[in-house]
Amino acid sequence: MYFDSIDFAIFFPVVFVLYWLLKNKKLYYQNALIVVSSYFFYGCWDWRFLILIFMSTVVDYVVARYLDTVQNEKSRKFLLIVSILFNLSLLGFFKYFNFFQDNFIAVFSLFGQEFTPLSLNVILPVGISFYTFQTLSYTIDVYRKDVIATRDFVSFSAYVSFFPQLVVGPIERSTHLLPQFYTKRIFDRSRAVDGLRQILWGLVKKTVIADNCAYFADVIFANGDGQSGSTIVLGVFFYTIQVYGDLSGYSDMAIGMAKLFGFDLRPNFRFPYFARDIAEFWRSWHMSLTSWFRDYLYIPLGGSRGGILKNLRNTFIIFIVSGFWHGANWTFIVWGALNAFYFIPLLIMNKNRRHIDIVASNKLLPTFKELRQMVTTFCLFTFSMLFFRAKDLHEVFIWINSVFSKSLILEPHYLDRDKSVIILLVVCLFFIIEWLGRENKYAIEKLGLKWPKAIRHLFYYLLTMLIIYYSGKNQEFIYFQF
Repeated sequence: MYFDSIDFAIFFPVVFVLYWLLKNKKLYYQNALIVVSSYFFYGCWDWRFLILIFMSTVVDYVVARYLDTVQNEKSRKFLLIVSILFNLSLLGFFKYFNFFQDNFIAVFSLFGQEFTPLSLNVILPVGISFYTFQTLSYTIDVYRKDVIATRDFVSFSAYVSFFPQLVVGPIERSTHLLPQFYTKRIFDRSRAVDGLRQILWGLVKKTVIADNCAYFADVIFANGDGQSGSTIVLGVFFYTIQVYGDLSGYSDMAIGMAKLFGFDLRPNFRFPYFARDIAEFWRSWHMSLTSWFRDYLYIPLGGSRGGILKNLRNTFIIFIVSGFWHGANWTFIVWGALNAFYFIPLLIMNKNRRHIDIVASNKLLPTFKELRQMVTTFCLFTFSMLFFRAKDLHEVFIWINSVFSKSLILEPHYLDRDKSVIILLVVCLFFIIEWLGRENKYAIEKLGLKWPKAIRHLFYYLLTMLIIYYSGKNQEFIYFQF
């Protein structure tokens, strides 16, 4: 059940109405409704996935309860290891079994040995990478005594399975989201309107921007081996815009829906394509994931303590693990390593935090230097997305060979070029709106609030018409595969 589907358009209002009808009842009933609704939402993909999320919920709930009562440090570490091994084993089996098996076979073949593997048709459960990290952070926080283990199993189940952010995030921390399930929610009309506005912009990102860019990226890369360098560049440009529109669009919709239920989710994107260097980019891109790696991997490894060599090692590990988290393929590992190489020079020169303010703050246009920095950062990231897109390293090197050839200066050639020009113009308009709203939490948060009411409503109406016009492409959210 996708956020932009007819099924969800029926499901969400029903849950919303039932939820607020229970506002005068005990908090337990609203939380229970969230659990039931979330399990129904998740089970629509495959009811067997419910077993996994329930197991994760039970194990981490029980482990955390014991962590709160056991005083012996060795016993507490043992309990934490149980939680880590359980969660990572589930994730490892369903996401990486085939990857390790294929590479195991490849190693044997190097020595002339044939190996007949165990044949398993392992299906990747939707969102397992996201809710696994969310439950895992809870037990780590309890172990660190940053949060007290809850005794309310229904509230904890709601925290783990909260459907707006269940399958693609943002990855929430127990210190932020879990306490909200203990607090009575009061319907706030202005907050709800803001949530609807953010959902609207998220749908624009997904339906108008991401889905159309996905179509042209698919057309180009379907015959990528024979395409010119200029066509490959255009294809990876479309793909880079697709990924941003897809993931940040989902995040906007999730955050907006949470507001309608009286919850606050952390922002997940902060206009990363306006970043002036790769360090600023990674502080703005998929922030819930990057901060998770920072707090639960980078800092425990030693962070920036211990000298420059250890800092470089830890940074490189973070990027490699982040790449591998995205997919069980060497292409993702190389993608992570490439972004590490982009980042490390800034770290060595101690320039990784030189851009912590908003670009061109309180100005209509950036300076030439800022524009050059943004274009350079975008191009570097776009090049790395060739690895993100490719099915294997052989394919990506064919594309790179085309990009760095004389065909780069040729006119791009592929199907539906005329339609793509229209979409490029729509993308340009989209980024103009994003630029104008870059100092807000999302692009249209305050855009038009001072306009005459009729003009403002006309703007929302036009966005809605665009969504309806471009709907129906049945493009699943790209991050569902992660």
